[in-house]
Amino acid sequence: MILEKYVKLYKNYLKLERSMAQNTITSYLFDIYKFQNYLKDLESTVDLLHVDETLVRDFIYSISEFIAPSTQSRIISGLKGFYDFLVLEKYINQNPVLFIDVPKLGRKVPEVLAIEEIDNMISNIDLSTDEGNRNKAILETLYGCGLRVSELVDLKISDLFFEEGFIRVTGKGSKQRFVPIANQTIKWITIYKDEIRVHLKIDPKDEDILFLNRRGKQLTRAMIFTIVKDLAKLSNILKKVSPHTFRHSFATHLLENGADLRSIQAMLGHESITTTEIYMHVDRSRLKEVMELHHPWSGLNIKKEFD
Repeated sequence: MILEKYVKLYKNYLKLERSMAQNTITSYLFDIYKFQNYLKDLESTVDLLHVDETLVRDFIYSISEFIAPSTQSRIISGLKGFYDFLVLEKYINQNPVLFIDVPKLGRKVPEVLAIEEIDNMISNIDLSTDEGNRNKAILETLYGCGLRVSELVDLKISDLFFEEGFIRVTGKGSKQRFVPIANQTIKWITIYKDEIRVHLKIDPKDEDILFLNRRGKQLTRAMIFTIVKDLAKLSNILKKVSPHTFRHSFATHLLENGADLRSIQAMLGHESITTTEIYMHVDRSRLKEVMELHHPWSGLNIKKEFD
């Protein structure tokens, strides 16, 4: 099919020239096929290469009732990128998505766990099993280093620089950063690596991967979600908890304890400081306290002036 040729070229473009992560590429291609299936359902004679703006708008309207605005935005962005590529390569003359705006999104406040809730979850891990010791190391790493779940499952033994107190993390777009690691996290990773992992029959292709399943293969993202959700349930935590919740909690607790946004941005691997600023919501009371303590026109100083 001729269309497959263009999708394959676009896939290679995203991977080689844009250096996008595989999960992002998969999402973009999925959205292209979703639009293609919409055209098929219409029994339209128009294919993806010859659609106009009206058809794209009709497609977005058709999914708007059951797909969240954030997902709509991703689909529009993905289609816009696909047609930008086709224009760039001169396969078409005009991008039909060019003037379609993404839905306006409110900034969603991330769910955050209290330190006591994190301690409770970790204390409920069964350390009498090999998997329990591995899971403790996993949660210590998620919270202690603020990793994305994809960064956690891809973490390698060769990424551990314990003597220097850092780990090397490969984030979105294959960009690497160094993240500080606490002694407590080093301790539990070392226990898992030296006392549990060494006894596994490891798949040759996963020899350098740190966290493995019982068959010696790399853990999946889905498995990390399952581990976290099971522990949250066991700990009677009613919040919506996922591996990403530990990343949010990592950033929030750093901010609460006086870390600056630029440092948090570097540790999280955010390309823009705007993304990191979402964590500013969490500690309004602390910001008020800082202002009252340090601003020369604070209520305390004004009171002294008039006494």
